[in-house]
Amino acid sequence: MLNINCMKPLYLSIALFVTLAACQDSGSPSPTPQTPGPGANSGNNANRDWLIPQAQVFDGGPGKDGIPALENPERIQPAQASYLEPQDLVVGYVSDGEAVAYPHKILDWHEIINDKVGSDAVAITYCPLTGTGIGWSRVINNEETTFGVSGLLYNTNLIPYDRATDSNWSQMRLDCVNGELQGEKVVTLPVVETTWATWQQMYPNTKVISTNTGFSRNYQRYPYGDYRTNNANIIFPVDNEDDRLPAKDRVLGIIVGRQAKIYPVELFNGTPRLVVDSFAGKSLVVIGSQEQNFIVAYETDGKTLEAVDNALPIIMRDEAGNEYDAFGYAISGPDTGNHLTPVVSYIGYYFAWQAFYPGSPIVFGLE
Repeated sequence: MLNINCMKPLYLSIALFVTLAACQDSGSPSPTPQTPGPGANSGNNANRDWLIPQAQVFDGGPGKDGIPALENPERIQPAQASYLEPQDLVVGYVSDGEAVAYPHKILDWHEIINDKVGSDAVAITYCPLTGTGIGWSRVINNEETTFGVSGLLYNTNLIPYDRATDSNWSQMRLDCVNGELQGEKVVTLPVVETTWATWQQMYPNTKVISTNTGFSRNYQRYPYGDYRTNNANIIFPVDNEDDRLPAKDRVLGIIVGRQAKIYPVELFNGTPRLVVDSFAGKSLVVIGSQEQNFIVAYETDGKTLEAVDNALPIIMRDEAGNEYDAFGYAISGPDTGNHLTPVVSYIGYYFAWQAFYPGSPIVFGLE
């Protein structure tokens, strides 16, 4: 049984710590932590209908923008990123040949980073409580916007808001759940979550976000105690408790429509392993390596694919000799420049996937 209520004081302590830290910054907001409880009473959209049960929307504590999202943060060269260790997790994004790493160490404190990579206006949305890092397009209805942290949670998961309309969005549902844009779907942008060491092997010319964010934070400190490893530490109520896997196991979920299928990261032990699977009428390839700490998924597009070891950034090859990177791009071979069709997928804690996509099938073994 998940111990929920006893963890609320811990979260309030964290919220207070984040708030006090924010108050030390020049010009930063000074929100007052609040007692957790139904929190769908904040902002301009308080009295509008929600697509999710309003009673299950909780005020996380720091308040709206109490966790400050970043905009166009400073980037540095890998050699300058002394705050990162090889095993630290990053969320990586590539566009037009430009690669950028967004470390968990910074995302833990800011949750959303609004950026421009190549020609793409991207928001890296990250929820420390569900372990989910997802790339969102910042272009909505042909207009570019930015996202902020509403301070609200549903199934203990981040609810961003867009600054163009003040509408609230569910990170894991990938839609707008309250406000003027209610019902709009998120356009996801593929990201790769992996270690800093693996990301640098994949993209040696990468840039990485600097700790010079304009906010006074101890980016060497994880602010949530034993949360990442304690399966009983679930801070706010969640739906559909499911014990087929430990709550905090990191899994890749693939979403087709409103259905999801789950692939535990630990199944892909050792060198890269590849599985061809079918789900909701799609033929999929899932490839990952627990050792190199990545797992990604694409449609097969009728190709016969195999894993490639010790050749980063190449991770797989097809029967025509095309070699693909972790973003599904053919980087050598006759189809160079083309890419496999992406599917909506991201890594998160197992309990969160079952909260949002109950009864999702799990792959328990690889052939």
